[in-house]
Amino acid sequence: MVIYFRCEVVDPSYLLYMGEDKHENEDLIKNCWPEDVWFHVDKVSSAHVYLRLRQGQNIDDIPEEILIDCAQLVKANSIKGDKMNNVDIVYTMATNLKKTGEMDVGQVGFVKDKEVRKMHVASRDNDIIRRLNKTREERKPDLIVEREERDRQERLKQRKVTQEQKEREKEEDKRRREEAERR
Repeated sequence: MVIYFRCEVVDPSYLLYMGEDKHENEDLIKNCWPEDVWFHVDKVSSAHVYLRLRQGQNIDDIPEEILIDCAQLVKANSIKGDKMNNVDIVYTMATNLKKTGEMDVGQVGFVKDKEVRKMHVASRDNDIIRRLNKTREERKPDLIVEREERDRQERLKQRKVTQEQKEREKEEDKRRREEAERR
């Protein structure tokens, strides 16, 4: 079961999602999208919360309000972290997650530690959690099929861009030849 939330503090809204347990987190790690950002309470067991960025966005483009919502959601879904004040939340692009064979279920490392960011959460904000929970939706998606479809759409888009570029180059070559013939 994957739990989805709509973060509507900015327009258009953002999609947040998390696994129900550590076993489901394994599937999310394997099938996350390149535009997903992963959030976790630092040094404490917690949910893995993902933020789906829009095409062309990167981690630097995340609005502050969205970061706060993600941090509050991951804190609220940590048994220990939710009871603590002054916790750090780590986040990074999901492509920076590293999973090795000797790691426990749900445990991850990072490809590049320098790409991991931290933010501080002083305390739980129940208003944010209530707002997000109003958008909560539980589904059993086929993560592999969704990822394959995303990748297929991306390939089609790239093919179209390449084809358009070739057409422009062809037209430019034709224009140059015609210009040369006129001289």
